[in-house]
Amino acid sequence: MSTANTEANVLSFKALEQTWPEFEAKILAFLDQLGLADKALHCDHVALRVNSIAAADALKQALSARGRIISDNQINGRTILIIELDKPLRLGNFSIDCVELPYPGDTVYPQEGWEHIELVLPSTAQDCDSLSQELTHLSPSLVPLLLGHSVSLTEAPIKVKFSSPKGDKERLANPTIAFKRADVCIKIHPHSIKAVIASEQAEI
Repeated sequence: MSTANTEANVLSFKALEQTWPEFEAKILAFLDQLGLADKALHCDHVALRVNSIAAADALKQALSARGRIISDNQINGRTILIIELDKPLRLGNFSIDCVELPYPGDTVYPQEGWEHIELVLPSTAQDCDSLSQELTHLSPSLVPLLLGHSVSLTEAPIKVKFSSPKGDKERLANPTIAFKRADVCIKIHPHSIKAVIASEQAEI
């Protein structure tokens, strides 16, 4: 009981607000190093990572009090909530009105809290190869990274992951390219989270 309460206290929304400036600084620096800081992309949501159901439940309650759940979906066998905030979060020039809260799966994260942002590169790309080509046109400096070459852009290595996550109800292809360095990650995809949610709710 005390462990669950401790987790809930540590991962309260107030605690997340206190760690936001550090997360913001890391993300903005990473965007700059990737050559994406000045590309006027839209940040459609920010994501959290937690290791316990107790922590996820506590954050679900806290975030729901500051907005509303607009999606409750199963992705890769676990629940993913999208909460639209009444008051958007500010990250540099970005105004972020949605938070992604995944319930824990098999992975145990070394650090809980803010984990990544997702940017929208408007596109009709149906797969990661097509999206990658469009991204290199936008930021040619990313070519070596996208080709899998090691690049000394930072003091820590940058990992690139291509994926096509899909919810049980989704019918909108949304290939994703993720750039991860240390404990922060920036993901790029062609459709906003609200467009994806709309595709789930559309009638066949």
